[in-house]
Amino acid sequence: MLQLRDRLSAARGTKAINFKHVLLSVMIKSDSQAGLARRTGLAQSTVSNIVRELQTAKVFVSEPGRGTRVCLAPTRNVAVGVHLGFNQATVVARRVDRPVTETHWEHVGSGANRGLGEIMPSLKQAVREAVARTGRELEDVVSLGVAVPRMVDPRTGTFRTPVLPPWSEGDAPSDDLGQWLRVQGALDNDANLGALAEQTYGTDGHCEIVVYVKGSTGIGAGLVISSNPIRGHGMAGEIGHLVLDPDGMVCRCGGRGCLETIIGADALVRQAREALAGSVADVPYSLASLIERAQSGDAVCERVVRDAGRVLGQALALVCNLLNPDLIVLGGQLAAAQNLVLEPCRESLARFGLRGAVGPHSEFALKLSAMNPLSEAQGALVLGLTSLRRTDVDKD
Repeated sequence: MLQLRDRLSAARGTKAINFKHVLLSVMIKSDSQAGLARRTGLAQSTVSNIVRELQTAKVFVSEPGRGTRVCLAPTRNVAVGVHLGFNQATVVARRVDRPVTETHWEHVGSGANRGLGEIMPSLKQAVREAVARTGRELEDVVSLGVAVPRMVDPRTGTFRTPVLPPWSEGDAPSDDLGQWLRVQGALDNDANLGALAEQTYGTDGHCEIVVYVKGSTGIGAGLVISSNPIRGHGMAGEIGHLVLDPDGMVCRCGGRGCLETIIGADALVRQAREALAGSVADVPYSLASLIERAQSGDAVCERVVRDAGRVLGQALALVCNLLNPDLIVLGGQLAAAQNLVLEPCRESLARFGLRGAVGPHSEFALKLSAMNPLSEAQGALVLGLTSLRRTDVDKD
């Protein structure tokens, strides 16, 4: 059975780098040669020659049928992605010769709020179990990506300073897990990686600009343009800190009236609890319970969720007017409200967005994530594989 570890070591020279780039792209998602050329940015003739050579070496096989796809031959190797959120964590593992539909995952009922040292044993156990479900062992893992809330510097793969709670100076979850797995881990913001997963697996690959909005404890957004996450210096996509109410509440970022202070989980739960105080004994204690009550017809909770959708749509109209995306995908816990949040969000988009950007003839789409709640972890898996290129040397 194919063992890819040696082929994934540092490449030197243009030809070797191109071979590795195409190999990693197929490990992420099997595709047609035209699709591989689009995703790698290589000429179709270059991709065709690489595919032919790797088929001869029995690394690639062709999947017959309409639009012949290039696939990996059966392999032992596994890719791992971890989403370490504030209150919970998710681990995904997939044999790299299998499609995304054959991803195995494990859930951890606590997150970074417990402290990295406290959560790490549970994360490692979840990784063990997810990898075991692929039929492989920890020694077969070749890549690791970790998605986290908060801002990550793309140049260093570390938290941007000042490091905000629940993280502390020196926290490096991808390094800690990577050393344990004996692979080089990679770290990025969870919304960025949610966008990467949606663009990679949730579309046909032709959406040039994809925005992923993660509505949970905080509100974040990730932006992918032509398969490339846009990170800036680590603060791109911080939609949760758009100021919508200059006289509003003070945000943990030091600003006032940020979107996160209006529709973040704590803000929504607080609104419902204040409205219901003294009238009922059972008040919502989390965003999940708030949404559950809203879907059951609770008038107060439904109003809170619908208003959140309207405010989110107002913020997204600003994004659409500026970036003119093809697709916005809503994920995170807030997406569980489905049409209760999506319909008022669309109403605000139509009200505040440019018709050419969001109107009926604009080809723009707003939808719920089909990958929720695995989007961020799947994006982390993609990140882990793509990060294997960072040691390559473009020199013969």
